[in-house]
Amino acid sequence: MPTTIILGSQWGDEGKGKLTDILCAQAQICARAAGGHNAGHSIKANGVSYDCHLLPSGVVAPNCMNLIGSAVVFHVPSFFKELSDIEAKGVEDIRNRILVSDRCHINFDLHAAVDGLEEVELGSNAVGTTKRGIGPCYSTKAARSGVRLAEMFNEELFERKLRQLAAGYKKRYGDLLKYDVEEEIARFKQYRIELANYVVDAVAFMQDAQERDAKILVEGSQALMLDLDYGTYPYVTSSNTCLGGIMTGLGLKRKNITEVIGLVKAYTTRVGSGSFPTEDTGEVGTKLQQLGGEVGVSTGRKRRCGWLDLVVLRYSCAVNDYDSLNLSKLDVLSSFDKIKIAIAYKDPDTGEQLPSFPADHSLLERVEPVYHELPGWNISIAEVREWSALPKEARDYVEYIESFVHCRVKWIGTGPDRNDMVYRP
Repeated sequence: MPTTIILGSQWGDEGKGKLTDILCAQAQICARAAGGHNAGHSIKANGVSYDCHLLPSGVVAPNCMNLIGSAVVFHVPSFFKELSDIEAKGVEDIRNRILVSDRCHINFDLHAAVDGLEEVELGSNAVGTTKRGIGPCYSTKAARSGVRLAEMFNEELFERKLRQLAAGYKKRYGDLLKYDVEEEIARFKQYRIELANYVVDAVAFMQDAQERDAKILVEGSQALMLDLDYGTYPYVTSSNTCLGGIMTGLGLKRKNITEVIGLVKAYTTRVGSGSFPTEDTGEVGTKLQQLGGEVGVSTGRKRRCGWLDLVVLRYSCAVNDYDSLNLSKLDVLSSFDKIKIAIAYKDPDTGEQLPSFPADHSLLERVEPVYHELPGWNISIAEVREWSALPKEARDYVEYIESFVHCRVKWIGTGPDRNDMVYRP
């Protein structure tokens, strides 16, 4: 710190919540920059599991103020439900430690209704969204017809804009759109009162925090390969999940950033549709899914699984310029005799290796991964906390990753508990 940024380097679900929870012990502010309640971060502390979707993971840290940044699309009912759910698990004073930017766009239930219809329209080419309105909300933001939180407090303006938005979608979808605009407007009469204590000018808040050198921890949502510009388009989310999106979503001062940490799972997972070169639909993928408990926090969907892809990680490092990496869930690989790592892609038509990660999704769907094989360690590393206590084969695996992507692995996850972490200063 003073400003540390944690970003996902693959397709999400790398375990950002765990490292965020650990580092929150030192932080004064934990912030999210973009995305919505489609994100899912799991934290396990003191035997209790917490799932955060819209809220920053810092809400479970008793001395940490939390901020939902300006590029987040904000679903009000989910915000209040998450607060209540976490309070019910014994977290105190949470409502005095969470703020929301007045520049956030409101993710209405209208957007969720439209999201489902858009997926139906795409048919076999459906993106596989969470159907929580994220894409349609960012679409109305880009089209300049969305509604910001600041506008919610002007009742006449708010109601006029929401009715116009609903009328436009009604023209397009007709009776297929199952939505009552007056019912949502009525709910916001109460939300307007309840949200007044949480909504702030986040630019002024962050300016003040950075000028007084506050310790700030930024928790990225999703991951680089789901970024709207740099991910596997069109099978991506609707926001910028890269380092650049963090800067614009929170108004960060570049000189205050001390470390950018990339989260990488020891293997690869993905939820939803889209290319996944190292996906294994056989025995290996099933074993990884079962041992890793690979089920989506937000969706409950089983994650697709496969070997670690260093082509993806090297590309991610190039875009996000990580200072260090956190390799998570290394313990999941403990029972494999041999472990494969993808180190290149081959063009199936020419047989030649591709020089870089391709932008053409149709090519990415057809590439053939080139694998390097390493021996497994066949011994449990659960609860190992020291680098020297890891089996030599596990250390070799970590060092191979470091040498390939030219970035130091500083943290290594060895189990689900927050303390199951090897730290290499």
